[in-house]
Amino acid sequence: FGSVLEKTGLGKFIIDLSLALAGWSTGGPAKVAVVSSGLMGTVSGSSVANVCTTGMFTIPLMKSVGYEPHFAGAVEAVASTGGQIMPPVMGAAAFIMAQILGVPYMEVVLAAVVPALLYYFAVMVQVHFEATRLGLKGIPFSQLPPLWPLLKSKGFLLIPLFAIIYFLLAGFTPLKAAFNGILVSFVLSWLNKETRLTPSRILEAFETGARGAIGVACACATVGMIVGMGTLTGLALRIANAIVALAGGSKILTLFFTMLASLLLGMGLPTTANFIVTSTMAAPALFLLGVPAKAAYMFVFYFGIAADLTPPVALAAYAGAGIAGSDPMKTGVTAFKLALAGFIVPYIYVYNPMLLFIDVETLPMIQAICTALLGVFLLAMSTIGYFKAPIAWYLRLVIFAGSLGLLIPGTITDLCGIAVLVVIYFIQTAKAKKMRAAGIPLTKSEEEDAKL
Repeated sequence: FGSVLEKTGLGKFIIDLSLALAGWSTGGPAKVAVVSSGLMGTVSGSSVANVCTTGMFTIPLMKSVGYEPHFAGAVEAVASTGGQIMPPVMGAAAFIMAQILGVPYMEVVLAAVVPALLYYFAVMVQVHFEATRLGLKGIPFSQLPPLWPLLKSKGFLLIPLFAIIYFLLAGFTPLKAAFNGILVSFVLSWLNKETRLTPSRILEAFETGARGAIGVACACATVGMIVGMGTLTGLALRIANAIVALAGGSKILTLFFTMLASLLLGMGLPTTANFIVTSTMAAPALFLLGVPAKAAYMFVFYFGIAADLTPPVALAAYAGAGIAGSDPMKTGVTAFKLALAGFIVPYIYVYNPMLLFIDVETLPMIQAICTALLGVFLLAMSTIGYFKAPIAWYLRLVIFAGSLGLLIPGTITDLCGIAVLVVIYFIQTAKAKKMRAAGIPLTKSEEEDAKL
């Protein structure tokens, strides 16, 4: 299905659509990378392949407007990796998760919605703060594709994505839904001469799809042997018991050690194999502490995927560094910083499963989502170190503590986090006015102009 969509020209359309929607804003090219890579990631099923596809366009575009090479490569890597946790496809691992849990596929997709939105909101805010810190502008409207003509000519390419969601909601199996999606894509492709799926294009799509499936099939077969040995020998249970014993029965320490295990087990593995390994070897430790199965599987899935961003085996970050021409390790460290929300949010939904739509109560759910968004906003502010003016290092620590207060469920912690947000807003506003009055540059571009 993904290969057929790519052959219709969906990839180029997504990039053009992202340019039309976000290219004009502050730091527009980076926001284009976030939007386009997130959309492509839901179809491609591979963070590295996603970087190599959209990154060939977005990374040079980011560098051209003033982003440093390592930052451009990191943004593309983080956005592409996030595609694996963004519904509706989620790198194919969601189908396996649904089968293991014995629940409808759409239930897994629904559970992934809020964490994925928090992840992308954090990345978007960080690239915005970095753009304001550097004093970068958007792309002029004259150089951007017009939105409405673009939607009129090729907007129908998005219909298959909505169609497959409809088929899944209607109760079709994933295989049948994908097959119907291919048929819809074929019919719609003939609405435009550029997108038509001719016999040669169809053969190319089937070849690409088959080649992509080979890697996943081989990985799953090999991983199946590992899982079988782990189950028959009792190794998986022993690892779980060892993690709990090492943590001394502490829930937070068990989560931390499970995170480390998932990062190690996920290094270099494709998405599907990654989830099979982490769900078998790492998730049982959380079951022993009474963590809901859905939250436990989502926890290890997130950190298994995050292995693509964490050195020393940060495959997605290294792919981005190769295109950007930057230092791989520096790009990997920057990617880790940009994806920090993805390392904190899983802890939050283990303690507050409502974020995964488990035992939902309307008002507490609304409060949890709103405060989580504010918490992610503060987290982005602390990692970039800029809001209206540069932020002192000690204030960044305070802001980080405030972000945790908003992310951790509880009215008292939420109020403390909101208090930090309000205080920092007034402090930074006053600092910006004072610097402006004294003629001190507020951004890097202003500083360079002053030197000239």
